[in-house]
Amino acid sequence: MSNSLLTKNALARSLKDLMAHLPLSKISVRHLVEDCGVNRQTFYYHFQDIYDLLGWIYKTEAVESIAEYRSYSTWTDGFYRIFCYIENNKAFCCNTLDSLGRRHLDAYLYEVTNDLVMGVINELATGLDVGTPDKQFIANFYTLAFTGLVIQWMQDGMKEQPGPMIEKLSVLIEGNFLKALHKYENIVS
Repeated sequence: MSNSLLTKNALARSLKDLMAHLPLSKISVRHLVEDCGVNRQTFYYHFQDIYDLLGWIYKTEAVESIAEYRSYSTWTDGFYRIFCYIENNKAFCCNTLDSLGRRHLDAYLYEVTNDLVMGVINELATGLDVGTPDKQFIANFYTLAFTGLVIQWMQDGMKEQPGPMIEKLSVLIEGNFLKALHKYENIVS
């Protein structure tokens, strides 16, 4: 692993540790560099500000973990992994939800969910005459529904277990991706 990546990971670990007991708005670059044992210049060499670091954490930690679950037979496993990431990083994610960094959490959820859903849509659309804009519209609809569900779950204190939620989601969605694709087949976008 490169020195640059080691430094970024150290700063990420530090931010997550600090967010376990401090609101994001109370964390400064000074806190991070003191916790990591690096100087401010090192921080600013890698990131523009704390929100840039926050976005980097979401992009690098979680996005890679669901890349293999973008098929119709595995999408529920991918969604489950998203829930598990949030549960395993509860203080970090909930702190982000309640901060000015919320857009990074929203962007993370949208990106990983949309990537997962588009994989399923593209797989199911094989052999169908459905335009890319229509596939993107369908994926956007399901992505926004799922991300809204996750945000609501977090705001409610993450009381419900992910497994039953995924099962309920599966019942709602089962067959509907393909049904939506058939409805959009041969429609000129």
